[in-house]
Amino acid sequence: MPCEAVLDAGGPLARAELARLQQEAREAGLWALPLPAELGGQGLPLADYAYLAEVEGASDHGPAALGSAPLLDVAMLGRHTGEAVRQRYLPRIVAGELRTSYAMTEPDVPGSDPVLTTTRAVPTADGGWTLQGRKWFVTGAGHADLVTVLARTDGAAPQRDGLSLLLVPASTPGFRVVRELPVLGTGGQWEIALDGVTVDGDHLVGPRGQGLAVAGERLVLGRLLRCLRWLGQARRAYDLMCDRARSRARSSGPLADRQLVQQLVFDSLLALRTTRPLVYEAVAGLAAGRDVRLEAGLAKVAAARMLQQVADAAIQVHGAAGLGPDTPLPALFRAGRAARLLDGPDELHIAAVARRVLRPRP
Repeated sequence: MPCEAVLDAGGPLARAELARLQQEAREAGLWALPLPAELGGQGLPLADYAYLAEVEGASDHGPAALGSAPLLDVAMLGRHTGEAVRQRYLPRIVAGELRTSYAMTEPDVPGSDPVLTTTRAVPTADGGWTLQGRKWFVTGAGHADLVTVLARTDGAAPQRDGLSLLLVPASTPGFRVVRELPVLGTGGQWEIALDGVTVDGDHLVGPRGQGLAVAGERLVLGRLLRCLRWLGQARRAYDLMCDRARSRARSSGPLADRQLVQQLVFDSLLALRTTRPLVYEAVAGLAAGRDVRLEAGLAKVAAARMLQQVADAAIQVHGAAGLGPDTPLPALFRAGRAARLLDGPDELHIAAVARRVLRPRP
Protein backbone atom coordinates (compact mmCIF):
# COMPACT_ATOMS: atom_id res chain seq x y z
CA MET A 1 0.00 0.00 0.00
CA PRO A 2 2.77 2.53 0.71
CA CYS A 3 4.05 1.89 -2.85
CA GLU A 4 0.73 2.42 -4.64
CA ALA A 5 1.54 5.89 -5.98
CA VAL A 6 4.66 4.58 -7.72
CA LEU A 7 2.93 1.42 -8.95
CA ASP A 8 -0.06 3.36 -10.27
CA ALA A 9 2.20 5.65 -12.29
CA GLY A 10 3.55 2.79 -14.41
CA GLY A 11 6.84 2.87 -16.30
CA PRO A 12 10.31 1.60 -15.33
CA LEU A 13 10.07 2.80 -11.72
CA ALA A 14 6.81 0.90 -11.22
CA ARG A 15 8.28 -2.28 -12.71
CA ALA A 16 11.34 -2.03 -10.48
CA GLU A 17 9.20 -1.43 -7.40
CA LEU A 18 6.94 -4.37 -8.20
CA ALA A 19 9.97 -6.61 -8.69
CA ARG A 20 11.27 -5.53 -5.28
CA LEU A 21 7.95 -6.33 -3.62
CA GLN A 22 7.79 -9.70 -5.35
CA GLN A 23 11.26 -10.58 -4.10
CA GLU A 24 10.21 -9.61 -0.56
CA ALA A 25 7.17 -11.87 -0.93
CA ARG A 26 9.39 -14.78 -1.97
CA GLU A 27 11.75 -14.22 0.94
CA ALA A 28 8.82 -14.03 3.36
CA GLY A 29 7.35 -17.32 2.11
CA LEU A 30 4.25 -15.59 0.73
CA TRP A 31 4.80 -16.13 -2.98
CA ALA A 32 2.12 -17.79 -5.16
CA LEU A 33 0.13 -19.10 -2.21
CA PRO A 34 -2.85 -20.54 -4.19
CA LEU A 35 -0.84 -21.84 -7.18
CA PRO A 36 0.06 -25.53 -7.58
CA ALA A 37 3.00 -26.68 -5.48
CA GLU A 38 4.34 -28.85 -8.32
CA LEU A 39 4.75 -25.68 -10.39
CA GLY A 40 6.47 -23.62 -7.70
CA GLY A 41 3.47 -22.30 -5.82
CA GLN A 42 2.32 -23.30 -2.35
CA GLY A 43 -0.85 -25.19 -3.21
CA LEU A 44 -3.15 -23.48 -0.73
CA PRO A 45 -6.74 -24.72 -1.25
CA LEU A 46 -9.35 -22.17 -2.32
CA ALA A 47 -11.28 -22.43 0.96
CA ASP A 48 -8.14 -21.37 2.85
CA TYR A 49 -6.79 -18.92 0.31
CA ALA A 50 -10.09 -17.00 0.25
CA TYR A 51 -9.30 -15.24 3.51
CA LEU A 52 -5.91 -14.18 2.20
CA ALA A 53 -7.41 -13.09 -1.12
CA GLU A 54 -9.59 -10.66 0.82
CA VAL A 55 -6.58 -9.19 2.59
CA GLU A 56 -4.20 -8.98 -0.37
CA GLY A 57 -6.97 -7.63 -2.57
CA ALA A 58 -7.31 -4.51 -0.43
CA SER A 59 -4.76 -3.09 -2.87
CA ASP A 60 -5.13 -3.59 -6.61
CA HIS A 61 -1.42 -4.40 -6.68
CA GLY A 62 -1.57 -7.01 -3.91
CA PRO A 63 -2.13 -10.11 -6.06
CA ALA A 64 0.69 -9.16 -8.43
CA ALA A 65 3.07 -8.40 -5.58
CA LEU A 66 2.33 -11.75 -3.93
CA GLY A 67 2.34 -13.83 -7.12
CA SER A 68 -1.29 -14.95 -6.95
CA ALA A 69 -2.53 -12.80 -9.87
CA PRO A 70 -2.22 -15.57 -12.54
CA LEU A 71 -4.36 -18.05 -10.58
CA LEU A 72 -7.15 -18.09 -13.17
CA ASP A 73 -4.78 -18.55 -16.10
CA VAL A 74 -2.75 -21.24 -14.36
CA ALA A 75 -5.91 -23.17 -13.45
CA MET A 76 -7.32 -22.84 -16.97
CA LEU A 77 -4.13 -23.73 -18.82
CA GLY A 78 -3.30 -26.54 -16.41
CA ARG A 79 -6.71 -28.11 -16.99
CA HIS A 80 -7.24 -27.47 -20.68
CA THR A 81 -3.90 -27.56 -22.54
CA GLY A 82 -1.54 -30.36 -23.50
CA GLU A 83 1.63 -31.42 -21.75
CA ALA A 84 3.98 -29.53 -24.06
CA VAL A 85 2.23 -26.18 -23.51
CA ARG A 86 1.99 -26.78 -19.77
CA GLN A 87 5.70 -27.53 -19.47
CA ARG A 88 6.65 -24.63 -21.70
CA TYR A 89 4.68 -21.92 -19.94
CA LEU A 90 3.22 -22.82 -16.54
CA PRO A 91 6.39 -22.95 -14.40
CA ARG A 92 7.47 -19.58 -15.81
CA ILE A 93 4.03 -18.05 -15.19
CA VAL A 94 4.07 -19.21 -11.58
CA ALA A 95 7.63 -17.92 -11.15
CA GLY A 96 6.54 -14.48 -12.36
CA GLU A 97 8.70 -14.63 -15.47
CA LEU A 98 5.72 -14.55 -17.86
CA ARG A 99 2.68 -12.30 -17.50
CA THR A 100 -0.72 -13.41 -18.72
CA SER A 101 -3.90 -11.74 -19.89
CA TYR A 102 -7.36 -12.79 -21.05
CA ALA A 103 -9.21 -11.24 -24.01
CA MET A 104 -12.93 -11.74 -24.59
CA THR A 105 -14.62 -8.36 -25.05
CA GLU A 106 -14.66 -6.59 -28.43
CA PRO A 107 -15.46 -3.07 -29.64
CA ASP A 108 -19.03 -2.72 -30.91
CA VAL A 109 -20.05 -6.13 -29.54
CA PRO A 110 -21.88 -6.48 -26.20
CA GLY A 111 -19.39 -7.95 -23.75
CA SER A 112 -22.19 -9.81 -21.99
CA ASP A 113 -23.11 -11.66 -25.21
CA PRO A 114 -19.98 -13.51 -26.38
CA VAL A 115 -21.84 -15.51 -29.03
CA LEU A 116 -21.59 -12.34 -31.15
CA THR A 117 -17.77 -12.50 -31.11
CA THR A 118 -16.35 -11.38 -34.45
CA THR A 119 -12.69 -12.33 -33.98
CA ARG A 120 -12.03 -15.39 -36.13
CA ALA A 121 -9.44 -18.13 -36.14
CA VAL A 122 -9.00 -20.24 -39.26
CA PRO A 123 -6.96 -23.45 -39.54
CA THR A 124 -3.59 -23.34 -41.28
CA ALA A 125 -2.17 -26.06 -43.52
CA ASP A 126 0.20 -27.26 -40.79
CA GLY A 127 -2.47 -27.62 -38.11
CA GLY A 128 -2.14 -24.20 -36.52
CA TRP A 129 -4.50 -21.25 -36.36
CA THR A 130 -4.48 -17.74 -37.82
CA LEU A 131 -6.41 -15.10 -35.87
CA GLN A 132 -7.94 -11.90 -37.14
CA GLY A 133 -9.84 -9.43 -34.96
CA ARG A 134 -9.77 -6.90 -32.17
CA LYS A 135 -10.27 -7.04 -28.40
CA TRP A 136 -10.59 -4.31 -25.82
CA PHE A 137 -10.75 -3.76 -22.08
CA VAL A 138 -8.13 -6.47 -21.76
CA THR A 139 -6.57 -6.19 -18.30
CA GLY A 140 -2.79 -5.99 -18.38
CA ALA A 141 -2.50 -6.65 -22.12
CA GLY A 142 0.01 -3.84 -22.60
CA HIS A 143 2.61 -5.77 -20.59
CA ALA A 144 1.45 -9.36 -21.14
CA ASP A 145 3.62 -12.11 -22.59
CA LEU A 146 0.68 -14.46 -23.22
CA VAL A 147 -2.93 -13.58 -24.02
CA THR A 148 -5.78 -16.10 -24.14
CA VAL A 149 -8.17 -15.01 -26.91
CA LEU A 150 -11.78 -16.02 -27.56
CA ALA A 151 -12.35 -16.45 -31.31
CA ARG A 152 -14.86 -18.11 -33.61
CA THR A 153 -13.36 -21.21 -35.19
CA ASP A 154 -16.56 -22.75 -36.60
CA GLY A 155 -19.98 -21.60 -37.75
CA ALA A 156 -21.29 -18.07 -37.56
CA ALA A 157 -22.73 -15.80 -34.88
CA PRO A 158 -24.91 -16.12 -32.91
CA GLN A 159 -24.21 -19.85 -32.59
CA ARG A 160 -23.09 -20.86 -29.10
CA ASP A 161 -20.88 -23.67 -30.34
CA GLY A 162 -17.95 -22.86 -32.58
CA LEU A 163 -16.13 -20.47 -30.23
CA SER A 164 -12.68 -21.50 -29.06
CA LEU A 165 -9.94 -20.18 -26.80
CA LEU A 166 -6.40 -19.86 -28.14
CA LEU A 167 -3.22 -18.97 -26.28
CA VAL A 168 -1.35 -16.22 -28.16
CA PRO A 169 2.23 -15.18 -27.33
CA ALA A 170 2.36 -11.38 -27.49
CA SER A 171 5.64 -11.57 -29.41
CA THR A 172 3.91 -13.26 -32.37
CA PRO A 173 3.94 -11.18 -35.58
CA GLY A 174 0.58 -9.48 -36.07
CA PHE A 175 -0.13 -9.05 -32.37
CA ARG A 176 -0.43 -5.33 -31.71
CA VAL A 177 -1.26 -3.18 -28.69
CA VAL A 178 -3.53 -0.47 -30.11
CA ARG A 179 -3.96 1.80 -27.08
CA GLU A 180 -4.48 1.98 -23.36
CA LEU A 181 -8.07 2.58 -22.27
CA PRO A 182 -8.29 4.68 -19.11
CA VAL A 183 -11.20 3.66 -16.87
CA LEU A 184 -12.51 6.74 -15.05
CA GLY A 185 -9.08 8.27 -15.40
CA THR A 186 -6.91 5.30 -14.43
CA GLY A 187 -5.02 2.87 -16.67
CA GLY A 188 -4.56 -0.87 -16.81
CA GLN A 189 -7.01 -1.77 -19.59
CA TRP A 190 -5.95 -2.12 -23.22
CA GLU A 191 -7.16 -2.57 -26.75
CA ILE A 192 -5.29 -5.09 -28.90
CA ALA A 193 -5.37 -6.06 -32.57
CA LEU A 194 -4.76 -9.52 -34.03
CA ASP A 195 -3.73 -8.99 -37.63
CA GLY A 196 -3.05 -12.43 -39.05
CA VAL A 197 -1.54 -13.80 -35.84
CA THR A 198 -0.60 -17.47 -36.26
CA VAL A 199 -0.20 -19.91 -33.38
CA ASP A 200 0.55 -23.63 -33.21
CA GLY A 201 -2.30 -26.09 -33.00
CA ASP A 202 -1.43 -27.12 -29.45
CA HIS A 203 -2.18 -23.56 -28.32
CA LEU A 204 -5.88 -24.35 -28.48
CA VAL A 205 -7.23 -24.13 -24.91
CA GLY A 206 -9.84 -26.82 -24.37
CA PRO A 207 -11.75 -28.64 -27.14
CA ARG A 208 -12.33 -26.89 -30.44
CA GLY A 209 -15.66 -25.09 -30.43
CA GLN A 210 -16.14 -25.36 -26.67
CA GLY A 211 -14.52 -22.10 -25.62
CA LEU A 212 -17.60 -20.82 -23.82
CA ALA A 213 -17.65 -23.87 -21.53
CA VAL A 214 -14.02 -23.27 -20.56
CA ALA A 215 -14.67 -19.55 -20.19
CA GLY A 216 -17.70 -20.21 -17.99
CA GLU A 217 -15.66 -22.41 -15.68
CA ARG A 218 -13.06 -19.67 -15.41
CA LEU A 219 -15.61 -16.91 -14.89
CA VAL A 220 -17.19 -18.45 -11.79
CA LEU A 221 -13.86 -18.59 -9.96
CA GLY A 222 -12.87 -15.20 -11.37
CA ARG A 223 -16.03 -13.53 -10.11
CA LEU A 224 -15.54 -14.93 -6.63
CA LEU A 225 -11.91 -13.83 -6.52
CA ARG A 226 -13.05 -10.33 -7.48
CA CYS A 227 -15.71 -10.42 -4.76
CA LEU A 228 -13.11 -11.35 -2.16
CA ARG A 229 -10.86 -8.50 -3.27
CA TRP A 230 -13.79 -6.08 -3.24
CA LEU A 231 -14.47 -7.10 0.36
CA GLY A 232 -10.88 -6.22 1.20
CA GLN A 233 -11.12 -2.88 -0.57
CA ALA A 234 -14.43 -2.02 1.09
CA ARG A 235 -13.00 -2.84 4.51
CA ARG A 236 -10.10 -0.54 3.74
CA ALA A 237 -12.49 2.30 2.82
CA TYR A 238 -14.58 1.59 5.92
CA ASP A 239 -11.55 1.77 8.22
CA LEU A 240 -10.47 5.05 6.63
CA MET A 241 -13.97 6.45 7.16
CA CYS A 242 -14.03 5.48 10.83
CA ASP A 243 -10.55 6.91 11.42
CA ARG A 244 -11.62 10.16 9.79
CA ALA A 245 -14.82 10.37 11.85
CA ARG A 246 -12.85 9.88 15.06
CA SER A 247 -10.04 12.30 14.27
CA ARG A 248 -11.78 15.11 12.39
CA ALA A 249 -13.32 17.81 14.59
CA ARG A 250 -15.49 20.82 13.89
CA SER A 251 -15.97 23.75 16.22
CA SER A 252 -18.97 21.91 17.67
CA GLY A 253 -17.14 18.60 18.21
CA PRO A 254 -15.86 15.51 16.37
CA LEU A 255 -17.53 14.18 13.26
CA ALA A 256 -18.11 10.89 15.07
CA ASP A 257 -20.77 12.62 17.19
CA ARG A 258 -22.83 13.60 14.15
CA GLN A 259 -25.83 11.36 13.61
CA LEU A 260 -25.64 11.56 9.82
CA VAL A 261 -22.01 10.39 9.98
CA GLN A 262 -23.07 7.60 12.32
CA GLN A 263 -25.71 6.63 9.74
CA LEU A 264 -23.05 6.34 7.02
CA VAL A 265 -20.90 4.20 9.30
CA PHE A 266 -23.82 1.95 10.25
CA ASP A 267 -25.04 1.48 6.69
CA SER A 268 -21.52 0.68 5.50
CA LEU A 269 -20.95 -1.86 8.25
CA LEU A 270 -24.32 -3.45 7.53
CA ALA A 271 -23.43 -3.74 3.83
CA LEU A 272 -20.08 -5.34 4.67
CA ARG A 273 -21.50 -7.77 7.21
CA THR A 274 -24.39 -8.91 5.01
CA THR A 275 -22.30 -9.28 1.84
CA ARG A 276 -19.41 -11.25 3.29
CA PRO A 277 -21.46 -14.40 4.10
CA LEU A 278 -22.84 -14.46 0.54
CA VAL A 279 -19.33 -14.43 -0.88
CA TYR A 280 -18.00 -17.11 1.45
CA GLU A 281 -21.05 -19.32 0.89
CA ALA A 282 -20.29 -19.28 -2.83
CA VAL A 283 -16.58 -19.91 -2.21
CA ALA A 284 -17.33 -22.89 0.05
CA GLY A 285 -19.68 -24.35 -2.56
CA LEU A 286 -17.14 -23.97 -5.36
CA ALA A 287 -14.40 -25.50 -3.21
CA ALA A 288 -16.70 -28.46 -2.56
CA GLY A 289 -17.30 -28.92 -6.30
CA ARG A 290 -20.92 -27.77 -6.37
CA ASP A 291 -22.67 -25.70 -9.04
CA VAL A 292 -22.61 -22.21 -7.51
CA ARG A 293 -23.76 -20.10 -10.43
CA LEU A 294 -26.73 -18.82 -8.43
CA GLU A 295 -24.64 -18.12 -5.33
CA ALA A 296 -21.88 -16.48 -7.41
CA GLY A 297 -24.43 -14.23 -9.12
CA LEU A 298 -25.83 -13.08 -5.78
CA ALA A 299 -22.36 -12.53 -4.37
CA LYS A 300 -21.10 -10.62 -7.40
CA VAL A 301 -23.97 -8.12 -7.46
CA ALA A 302 -23.94 -7.68 -3.68
CA ALA A 303 -20.17 -7.18 -3.48
CA ALA A 304 -20.06 -4.70 -6.35
CA ARG A 305 -22.86 -2.60 -4.90
CA MET A 306 -21.35 -2.80 -1.44
CA LEU A 307 -17.92 -1.58 -2.54
CA GLN A 308 -19.40 1.40 -4.36
CA GLN A 309 -21.63 2.25 -1.36
CA VAL A 310 -18.86 2.03 1.25
CA ALA A 311 -16.31 3.93 -0.84
CA ASP A 312 -18.86 6.66 -1.51
CA ALA A 313 -19.68 6.96 2.20
CA ALA A 314 -15.99 7.17 3.07
CA ILE A 315 -15.51 9.98 0.56
CA GLN A 316 -18.47 11.82 2.03
CA VAL A 317 -17.03 11.68 5.55
CA HIS A 318 -13.63 12.86 4.29
CA GLY A 319 -15.14 15.83 2.44
CA ALA A 320 -12.93 17.40 -0.22
CA ALA A 321 -9.94 15.36 1.00
CA GLY A 322 -11.73 12.22 -0.17
CA LEU A 323 -11.62 13.46 -3.74
CA GLY A 324 -7.92 14.30 -3.77
CA PRO A 325 -4.67 12.39 -4.14
CA ASP A 326 -3.87 11.96 -0.45
CA THR A 327 -6.11 8.95 0.17
CA PRO A 328 -6.86 5.80 -1.87
CA LEU A 329 -10.56 6.63 -1.83
CA PRO A 330 -10.83 7.87 -5.45
CA ALA A 331 -9.28 4.61 -6.63
CA LEU A 332 -11.55 2.56 -4.38
CA PHE A 333 -14.60 4.41 -5.65
CA ARG A 334 -13.52 3.82 -9.26
CA ALA A 335 -13.13 0.13 -8.45
CA GLY A 336 -16.63 0.06 -6.98
CA ARG A 337 -18.22 1.69 -10.00
CA ALA A 338 -16.33 -0.52 -12.44
CA ALA A 339 -17.26 -3.58 -10.37
CA ARG A 340 -20.87 -3.28 -11.47
CA LEU A 341 -19.77 -3.93 -15.07
CA LEU A 342 -16.78 -6.26 -14.71
CA ASP A 343 -17.39 -9.96 -15.41
CA GLY A 344 -20.88 -9.12 -16.58
CA PRO A 345 -23.07 -6.16 -15.63
CA ASP A 346 -25.38 -6.34 -12.62
CA GLU A 347 -28.37 -6.75 -14.92
CA LEU A 348 -26.95 -9.95 -16.44
CA HIS A 349 -26.52 -11.58 -13.04
CA ILE A 350 -29.87 -10.38 -11.73
CA ALA A 351 -31.68 -11.88 -14.71
CA ALA A 352 -29.70 -15.14 -14.58
CA VAL A 353 -30.34 -15.65 -10.87
CA ALA A 354 -34.03 -14.82 -11.21
CA ARG A 355 -34.43 -17.29 -14.10
CA ARG A 356 -32.89 -20.06 -12.01
CA VAL A 357 -35.11 -19.29 -9.05
CA LEU A 358 -38.26 -19.14 -11.17
CA ARG A 359 -37.74 -22.34 -13.15
CA PRO A 360 -40.66 -24.76 -12.81
CA ARG A 361 -40.10 -27.21 -10.00
CA PRO A 362 -39.85 -30.89 -10.96
